[in-house]
This record gives sequence, C-alpha cells and structure tokens, in this order.
Amino acid sequence: MRGRGILLLAYPVLLTGAALAVVPAVLGGSPYGLRITSLMLVLASYAVAFNLLFGHTRQLFLCMGTLAGLGAYGFVLLVKHAGFPNGVAVGIVTLGVAAFGGLLSYVGVRRGFGVLFVGIVTVAVSLMFQNLLLGLREYTNGETGIVTRGLGFGLGERPLMAYYVFLGVLGLALGIYQALLGSRHGLAFRALAEDEVSAELSGIDVTRYKVGTAVVASGLVGLVGALFADLNGFISPSVFALGHVDIPVLITLLLGGMRTLLGPVVGAVLFTVVDELARPFGQLTVLIYGVLVIVLFLVFREGVVPPVQRKLVQLWGARPSRVEEVVEGGAPVQEPSEPVQGG
Repeated sequence: MRGRGILLLAYPVLLTGAALAVVPAVLGGSPYGLRITSLMLVLASYAVAFNLLFGHTRQLFLCMGTLAGLGAYGFVLLVKHAGFPNGVAVGIVTLGVAAFGGLLSYVGVRRGFGVLFVGIVTVAVSLMFQNLLLGLREYTNGETGIVTRGLGFGLGERPLMAYYVFLGVLGLALGIYQALLGSRHGLAFRALAEDEVSAELSGIDVTRYKVGTAVVASGLVGLVGALFADLNGFISPSVFALGHVDIPVLITLLLGGMRTLLGPVVGAVLFTVVDELARPFGQLTVLIYGVLVIVLFLVFREGVVPPVQRKLVQLWGARPSRVEEVVEGGAPVQEPSEPVQGG
C-alpha cells in the first residue's frame, strides 16, 4: 500500500518531466528556443516556491527577486572574489538564502503580520536590496552589473545542458512539493491555507510550518538564482527588480492555479507564450502584465488547472477526491493516528 502511495505521488512529476524532456527535440536544438524554454523552467521553479509560500501558508513574499538576486550575486561574488569552487558556492548561497527567508518568515509570524502586511514588508525588503546593490558598487558594479560568463558551469554557452539542468531543478522542486503535500503534513498545509486561526486551535504549530516552508522555498529560489546567473551571462539590479521577477511569478501562479502541482508549470508555459507575443511592444509589456492580472482576477479566478481537473474527473467518471489529490499533489494522504503538530 505504501509503495502504491509513493507511485501515486511520483507519477505526475515523472510524467511532467518526461513531457518537458522532449522539448529540445521538438525545437530542433534551436539555441534561441532552448534559452526561452530554459527561462520558462526558471520561472516555473520560482512559481513552485511561491506556491508553497503563498498558496499553502499564506505568506505573500513579494521579494522573490531579492531571494533570487541574493543567490545570484552571492554565487558570483564567492566564485569571483573568494575563489570558491562552483558547487561549493552554490551550496553556500542556497543555505544562506534559505536562512534569510526563514528569518523573514519568523519575524512576520512572531509579529503577527497579516497577508497584506507581509507583502508590504517584503516589497520594502526588495527596495532595500536594490539600493544595497547600487550602494556596494565596489563589488556589484551598481547599475552597470556584472558579466558572469566564464565564472560558473558554462550554462550560458551550453543551451542544451542548461535546459536539462533547470529541468532537473524543476523536477526537484515538484518532488519536494509532492513529498510535503502528500505526507501527513499535507493535512496541516491544507488547514493553514483554509484558516490559520482554526489550524492553530487544532494543535498545528503554525510558526514551525510557516518558517520551515519559507526555509525550503527560499533555498529553492536561491539555488535557481545562482544557476540563473550562470545561464544569463549577466546580472544587474534591474534583472531582479520587482517587475522582472515578482510580478511574472505572481501572474504565473494565478494563471496556472494556486495550490496545485501543475499550476506553476502550466502557468509558466502560458506566461512565456504571452511574454513572447508581447515582446515587440517594449515598455508596454508591463501594462500588458497589469491587464492580464485584472483579467485573471475577474475571469480565471482559479487559474487554468483546477477547471481542467474537474473536467477530467467528469470525463473519467472517477472519484473526485482521488483524481484531484493526485493531480494537485496532495495524494495520497492517510489520516494520521495522532494530531498533526510541528514535528
């Protein structure tokens, strides 16, 4: 029974990975196509982390660009100035960004910040990070940025390898999501998403779950940010600005569907298509993003994935609980024999 449960958890991730693995062949090895799809995987990985933070623990971290920027700049500075090996530098910045995200979460929880106030505080953190990058010109080159070619693993010069590296990172992110939501802790995450006060009254250690989730999600964003610095070949404050990271991540998750396994992936695919179509409009792209957010809130309030899930349930004639659990990444969850608490 346990083996069947693990299979139910794993097969959506494996199917998603298999589908994405054939994309380079479909593109015919086009360097431009591989770059665009690699950036799509970066966005999807960010969105998985944001899904854990906002979708399941109601932490509106509008500092995803800051977390990614810390990973990117930390990686580059450790390799360039401190002489650390690439792998060691990636590990250090991943742990460092994880700790920073956990600290932000802990402060928010202990101070009793609501969802909107967390969003305001994290926007302020993003603005401070931008000013910090501009102020530390000796190390960051300010708005001029840093050319990162030749500093990392060479992902920017090897588009096919870069694609599969980021596919592996996305697979890791989806696997973590499935493991968390499919374990007995999944019940706690569902309770937190519905009503935090009721969850705490039922014996769930809200602080531990929120901070732990922030540590995991922030570490993932830091890891992706470090690898993105290698892929992009260049980093600057504007690359990690609110409008270039946080808004696309928010749109991606809303477009695909919060609290679903495939929502971040589907949202990233759709957003990448929209972004490519809007690219010729230049600065008007931000306006298009804003209109898209409004449309999503008014028309597609659940995103794309949940309605499709319900349609599949109707077509298959299956029990909704089983199909939805598997596709959403929350199955199979067994009722715990003891109250779900912090451990």
